[in-house]
Amino acid sequence: MTADNVQSIFQRYEIKFLLNRGQRDRLMELISCHMIPDLYPHSSIRNIYYDTDNFRLARRSLDKPVYKEKLRVRCYTDIGWHDPVFVELKKKYQSVVYKRRIVLPRDEAEAWLAGEDIGIRSQIAGEIEYFRDFYTGLAPKVFLSYERDSFRDPVREDFRLTLDRQVRAREDHLTLTASPGGVYVTSPADTLMEVKTAGGIPLWLSHFLNEEGIRQTSISKYGSYYRDFIFPSTERKVQYA
Repeated sequence: MTADNVQSIFQRYEIKFLLNRGQRDRLMELISCHMIPDLYPHSSIRNIYYDTDNFRLARRSLDKPVYKEKLRVRCYTDIGWHDPVFVELKKKYQSVVYKRRIVLPRDEAEAWLAGEDIGIRSQIAGEIEYFRDFYTGLAPKVFLSYERDSFRDPVREDFRLTLDRQVRAREDHLTLTASPGGVYVTSPADTLMEVKTAGGIPLWLSHFLNEEGIRQTSISKYGSYYRDFIFPSTERKVQYA
């Protein structure tokens, strides 16, 4: 994986739905008829989310503003100290997601986000550096991991579907090389489906969602962890063991 062979810029709708185990099983039957596995069909995704001391970015995400943004370092498998990772700046404005990312060795990525000049010069790097310098005290705050299955439409290049399970997070051991661990952000029995598209949802999927009574959700993995475990309310959700 190098900066030359990965997509660096995304602009699309990302629509989320929460499925129970039975709904996921029925959806998989439909997927087998309409979609094919993506280039990387299964990933063990690990993220380090950056935030301020008072979790300004997480709190803003929960407010459901017209515009929000976040910064994270991500990998898709087990990595070492010098292996490549993605540094991702993700923005959302009026339901459209804009993502910019750079591939760097993990040690360089962490040094760069800590403020060190490692000689990167590009438009995307400039956007990330502006974000890094704008939010005072920005630092690694939360490790978040999940298992993802990915599918794509064999005809429509703009349509992808991902299924995320085992969503867990923690505030200690903020390293991508550690074991996933942490508390469950969603029930282990649930699946978070994300529809990624530049256009509409295909008819077969719309019919499935209507028949199952599944409605779009605005759930944020990172925001949910902050709400339920960092700053729990009096109506705190059950912590799944």
